[in-house]
Amino acid sequence: MVNVSAERAPQTSDVVTEADFVRRRRDRVAPEYDPALFATAYSCPVPSPDGRMLAWISDRDGRPHAFVAPLPPDGSAVAEPAWPLPTDGEPGVPWDVQTIAWSPDGFWLACQLAPGGGERTRVRLVTPDGTQVHDLAPSAPAVTLGSWSPSGRRLGITIFGDGTGDGVASLVDVRDGTSTMLTSGPAALVCAISGDGMRAVVRVGKRGARRLEHFDLRSGRCTELLPGGEANVADARFGITGGQLFVHSDAGGERPALLAVGLNGDAPPSLPYVVAARDEHDLDLVALDPAGARAALVWNVEGRSEIDLLDLRSGITEPLPGPPGDVVTSAAFTRDGRALLIGNEGSTVPPTITRMALDEAVTDPASTRPPRTPCGTADPDRITALLPAVPRDAGHLVDPVLHHFRGEDGLALSGWLFRPASAFGAQSSMPQSSMSHPTLIWLHGGPEAQERPIFQPLFQALLAEGVAVFAPNVRGSGGYGRTFSQADDLDRRFVAITDVRAAVTSLVTDGLADPARIGVSGRSYGGYLTLVALAWFPELFRVGVDVCGISDFATFYAQTEPWIAATAVTKYGDPYAHAALLRELSPIHSADRITAPLLVVHGAYDTNVPIVEAEQIVEALRDRGASPGFLLFDDEGHEVHGTANRARFVHEVVRWVTAHLLDMGEQTA
Repeated sequence: MVNVSAERAPQTSDVVTEADFVRRRRDRVAPEYDPALFATAYSCPVPSPDGRMLAWISDRDGRPHAFVAPLPPDGSAVAEPAWPLPTDGEPGVPWDVQTIAWSPDGFWLACQLAPGGGERTRVRLVTPDGTQVHDLAPSAPAVTLGSWSPSGRRLGITIFGDGTGDGVASLVDVRDGTSTMLTSGPAALVCAISGDGMRAVVRVGKRGARRLEHFDLRSGRCTELLPGGEANVADARFGITGGQLFVHSDAGGERPALLAVGLNGDAPPSLPYVVAARDEHDLDLVALDPAGARAALVWNVEGRSEIDLLDLRSGITEPLPGPPGDVVTSAAFTRDGRALLIGNEGSTVPPTITRMALDEAVTDPASTRPPRTPCGTADPDRITALLPAVPRDAGHLVDPVLHHFRGEDGLALSGWLFRPASAFGAQSSMPQSSMSHPTLIWLHGGPEAQERPIFQPLFQALLAEGVAVFAPNVRGSGGYGRTFSQADDLDRRFVAITDVRAAVTSLVTDGLADPARIGVSGRSYGGYLTLVALAWFPELFRVGVDVCGISDFATFYAQTEPWIAATAVTKYGDPYAHAALLRELSPIHSADRITAPLLVVHGAYDTNVPIVEAEQIVEALRDRGASPGFLLFDDEGHEVHGTANRARFVHEVVRWVTAHLLDMGEQTA
């Protein structure tokens, strides 16, 4: 259900009248968007241990559910089952599936579930045929999923309690229910368990300060695996023989890379050494083949993905062709090691699952390697769709270009520029006034996330209306190395906020955006940044959309989940030690400067950024006579997962933005 309130017209002196809004609402209740915008999304392909079955996550039935079906050995399409696995909870509350993992014995599928799409997650074990269901730690406020032991008997989970920011990382015996506590701390996660079940690796730490701890369950000894290096990325997997641990981390370096740690009996682990790294690119994903001989490495190249196949014995890498989408979101080897199952998406490719056939590993350094095929230009001889082919309409959906600009202090920045189809081919021959478009700035969350060329129905719907979209990666974003991701921490956030103004300046100077018709919007941290930009630079923006953004750091820290607050202090600041800084950075205290019409969007189950953050900014604007829009989803959390809700979200945001960017005249909040 969606509740839209406070959607009155702008004040009577404005060009857009209440009659205009009523007419637009009547005319656009059922917008005829391209059906490709809301195509079924398929993600997280996980083959069963015996290679005969495939599990995945899909919103085919309106919400993200887990599905299981036979995996054809010849690479042909998977036949979808009639029903998903039984992962729903109490009636009336959707339990969205976030991630899944087969037990190594194939008996269970472990599912991490989000009731209402919120933060109080659950872990449920379900048999592949759906006949048996078992919840782990069902009375805990929140439980997150870690790794299975190779025997399939024990599962790593983390239990979060009320009133504490620490999670308790534990190994649970799925047969008798007993558990072994490993450690506790912020964002604790069981990353890996050795083949003999006697070693475990746990990630723990605040944002930007992750570390890995190695536990010897025989001796009780704990060893830190990444000495001297706090990391943004920290994950680990045991090698097939148990004598080596592969670590994915940026600890001690500028970029995430693949490291290895030697394990020698009862001796402490060795210092990590580099297995694969690139000076200019982050390592996004690592997949190990069942035989332990090869690894698939997914690199982040200015937002797009590149895939390498690494022979772990020789150290030789082979570039692999790209899948249909520009961005790889997951990868797993088939049981026989002859193919990769890849989750991917792109600006014109909804999230999908493809199978990539693998050649024999390159073992001769002198061998001629095939040229790299960029993601988004799939090789039909090696890549096939495992699930229904996704609709693609090049005549309606638009690919972006990477636009470079500089911050006000000279820092090099970039972002993805989407321009209406009519604009392409005109940049070099038409005057700047003809190139300018009404433009919406879109700011991603995190801030450690990264804007990448993924499938964005909102962007495509705006483009169809003639509104360009620019999605910048301001400092603090991921994908550009450790220094860049930490460039907005604490009091450095002031400069990061000016990156939004710098983006506008660049677009206007280059003749790409009409300075009189620019809006700003964003989700989560991007919603916060939207509110700050509207308050600090009111002269720049004609409209704004805040999607679940923080309006006051004091109330955020007081009401968010304690385990979320505990990890955030390294990014935003401590609510006590940095109270004055956080107050200065909170847009609620300068809400009287917001003049652009603002639409606020939030989910009732959002306990990451609690709903009070939306309510108080709406109230502050109403108190001074403004008419902000308030779009409330009563069955969503921090993200909008329901298919119908996503369509409604796109409709309402497009309606709000176009009403103010495509009509001339003065507007107020």
